[in-house]
Amino acid sequence: MKQGTGAKKASQKEKVDLHVHSIRGKLSSAASPFPYLVPAFAPVSFPASEYLFFSPGLLQLDLNIYREPMIKMLIKEQSEDLYRLIKKVHFDGKYYRVKSVHSGGWEHCWELAVRIQFFGKLQGLAFEPKRVVSGKDKKIIYRSLILVNPHELWDEELVERLWNLQERIEFLIAKILFHECIHVLIFLGKTLPSGFGQTDIFLEFREILDFANSKKLCPESCGVKSHLQNLADLSPDFPESSGEKLDKVPELYEFLIHEKYSIKKTDQAFGLSWSNRKVSRNYAKMAALKMGSCPGSSKKDWEKEVIRLHRDLKELYDRIDDKQGSAEGC
Repeated sequence: MKQGTGAKKASQKEKVDLHVHSIRGKLSSAASPFPYLVPAFAPVSFPASEYLFFSPGLLQLDLNIYREPMIKMLIKEQSEDLYRLIKKVHFDGKYYRVKSVHSGGWEHCWELAVRIQFFGKLQGLAFEPKRVVSGKDKKIIYRSLILVNPHELWDEELVERLWNLQERIEFLIAKILFHECIHVLIFLGKTLPSGFGQTDIFLEFREILDFANSKKLCPESCGVKSHLQNLADLSPDFPESSGEKLDKVPELYEFLIHEKYSIKKTDQAFGLSWSNRKVSRNYAKMAALKMGSCPGSSKKDWEKEVIRLHRDLKELYDRIDDKQGSAEGC
């Protein structure tokens, strides 16, 4: 991928000249169309409310300086599938039709909205599609929402790579949007009728997921699933006899593979990569929080189980990388 700037520190004047104001004041008007703090449909990576808390001292920039065509070009350079997904979508929070297919007498329509704003600790959120059915029109509409939060603009590695603020914002938005669009393409492949949503990215992910569920990855995969089950047993959110526990384990296991695939794919395209140690540490806790609230009476046991999950998850991710490396070398 081409880099348009040299490595140079951002000047203090550049920072001072920026229009900054409190994040709380901005959100009161900017976020009103999407009450995503209490979403009606859940994002794939939505871990817990703590990831959306705001720092009282957090300041933000006016994001209007980014160029939408430049962001789309950066994504197009890395993936035609992802570019086609966002080609007709403007980053104004409105829904745009990105795909429409006919199957079994019904029209299946996929709509996507992208909104860019500061909203907390997460870089981005990809919401699972909300399904709207119209029996009269024989139409099923799936609506997905992506929120992009380029709050890490002053990350030292990123500043050294891109000193120009406009290009840095565009690069960071493109990187986050690339990652979240991978989630959306996988949703699309799983949701649309067979054969209509199967992009190269979806098929590649399915291959990785099948490998992650194969006997070749025991004992790592068994260890991860065992820790997820133990976390479910510790959670007060599930009754003792609840069948939800059994359903939740494979769901969260797929979530962990989903995130691993999306992060690696994004790192390969844009750099600024995360190690498997960092990914497993962050997402072990995220998976634990998605499993349910931390029980006060068993907090130490819960924390130990998260540490064990982190350890086995790193081993699982290392094995997946080894497999991908071997395939690329063939």
